[in-house]
Amino acid sequence: MGYQFVHLESFARKADAKGRSTDFIFAEASRKPEASVHVSNPLPPVVVYGVGIEAVQDMHDAAAAAATIRVKGGHVRKVAKDKKTLHTVVASHPFTMDEIRADPAKQREVEEWERRTVQWLKDQYGDDLKSVIRHEDESHFHVHAYIVPTADPAMAALKYHPGTVAKREIMSAGLAEGEDTKALSKRADAAYKQAMRQWQNSYHEAVAVPCGLTRLGPQRRRLSRDEWQREQVQAKALQTVIERAKKVKASGDIFVTRTKTEAEAIRAAAAHEKEIAERAKTAATAAREQAEKAQEEAKEALARAERYSGVTGRLRAMWDALGESKLATKIREEFATEIAHVRAFARTIQESLRVEEKRRHEAEKKANEAALDAERARDAALRMQIERDRAWSLLPLDRQQELAAAGPEMRMTLRPKQKKEGK
Repeated sequence: MGYQFVHLESFARKADAKGRSTDFIFAEASRKPEASVHVSNPLPPVVVYGVGIEAVQDMHDAAAAAATIRVKGGHVRKVAKDKKTLHTVVASHPFTMDEIRADPAKQREVEEWERRTVQWLKDQYGDDLKSVIRHEDESHFHVHAYIVPTADPAMAALKYHPGTVAKREIMSAGLAEGEDTKALSKRADAAYKQAMRQWQNSYHEAVAVPCGLTRLGPQRRRLSRDEWQREQVQAKALQTVIERAKKVKASGDIFVTRTKTEAEAIRAAAAHEKEIAERAKTAATAAREQAEKAQEEAKEALARAERYSGVTGRLRAMWDALGESKLATKIREEFATEIAHVRAFARTIQESLRVEEKRRHEAEKKANEAALDAERARDAALRMQIERDRAWSLLPLDRQQELAAAGPEMRMTLRPKQKKEGK
């Protein structure tokens, strides 16, 4: 592996001391012959994000032609051609194009580096990031980003240069107490350098660290070959640990989410079953009341039948030649049918009550199992946290301190939302 390289620069429609104008920058990006003499075999650029170079140039030129600024006295004037209206960023990977074409593993590494670089650019510049292209006709794998501040009426591209912004803030604030012009300039230069370091650090944290790249190269810090190789090994190890921590966290999140979803589904089903059981119980109670009412009506019918049987008995005594009274027989037959219906209805109600009671017990059992599943999910999340801490402990102490100082997000923590009871 190697070290990161990312560079920014802004341009105006009027050429600078090196002869570079926005037209030249767009011509070089699109590989026009007059601007591509440094490339032996120019190839068209590959659009990685946004629109093509021609569309970006049209967008820039139209916005720059209409851009205005307000000067003293409240007058509005068109933006001068020497005002910087285009901001660019170039980021390069240490792998050469030949290495990438020959090794599929390196191809996958630069694709991940490119994806992270584009995301970092989007976070930095938002909607003003109009295009990211890749050149494949030079020695190393690299991308160019083009930022056009179309939302700004003045098209002030230098607002995206952190060093220039920091320096201007110091200079506009003026001299501090007891400070001369030279000291003010020195303080502004220090602010410029600090802002640029922070910009480089943000790229290092978002892109270089996950891709196993170091912040600075060996010559910049005067490292020996052995020191540089050891640092590369540490950077690669850090990349591996971060990738493993991400996988553990992702697996844990998926498991916890799935378990919670299943537990919620079980709880919902149990609640539904319980609701059905409650409705059935209510219906059974109503049916029981109806059966009791029917029994009361049956008793009244029996009493009337007894009265009728007494009358018929007297009639039988009076009419000795007659057998059993036809009226009494009819009453008994009607009463026997009614009693049979009541008994059948009572048996049906008792069976319904038994079935609903069984369903209620099953619903309560499912609810208890759902609670146990949720508890096991929390235990699994806790075990994953322990595994993450174990992976963290494999890092050297100085790397742990460096990552701890960088912020809690670097440790890829996985903490369950609830602590296990009794711990």
